[in-house]
Formats: sequence, C-alpha cells, structure tokens
Amino acid sequence: MKAFRLDELEAERAANDGAYLQFLREKNMSVGLYALDAGAQDPQQPHHQDEVYLVVSGRAAITVGMETTQVARGSVVYVPAGVAHKFHHISEDLRVVVVFSPPES
Repeated sequence: MKAFRLDELEAERAANDGAYLQFLREKNMSVGLYALDAGAQDPQQPHHQDEVYLVVSGRAAITVGMETTQVARGSVVYVPAGVAHKFHHISEDLRVVVVFSPPES
C-alpha cells in the first residue's frame, strides 16, 4: 500500500520551489500535487495524457477547450488528452491533485 498526506506533500513541494510535485508513478497512471498562488498565471500546455483534477483548496476558474467553470475545494474536472486547458482568475491559493493516465512523461 502507498498512502500520502496532503500536508506532507505540500511541504515537500514548497521545499523544492516547484509548482508541481509528482508523488506517485505506476504503469498506467501518475499522480501529483499542483500549486498556483492567488493571482498567478497557469503556464500549462496540453498534455498527451487524460487528466483528472481534484481541487483540495483554493478558488479559480478553469477553461477546458471552449468551456469555463468555477472550481473550489471538492471540484473534480476531467481534461481529455490534447485539449487546451488553463486555470485562471485564481482568487485563493490553489492546490490540486492531478491524475494522469497514462503516466506523465
């Protein structure tokens, strides 16, 4: 079994001065913690993998393709592989668990 605590993952991510911390990688998926502070710009480009975002804290909007929705703690968003997507209007520091399938390369 592999088990993780969000507070420990956030501390590790912050200590490494990165916006993204991959904490699990398996044959068919990878999982990471993505962080964007309030007012930040999301630099993402489309990925070759399907993605699922689970917002664990913060508030923002996300645009996937031509659709936009507001997200906050508890929001879950699916992004198909190859589709342009970005978080924006980040009004509270955003922390998101990201699942990639297949694993991010």
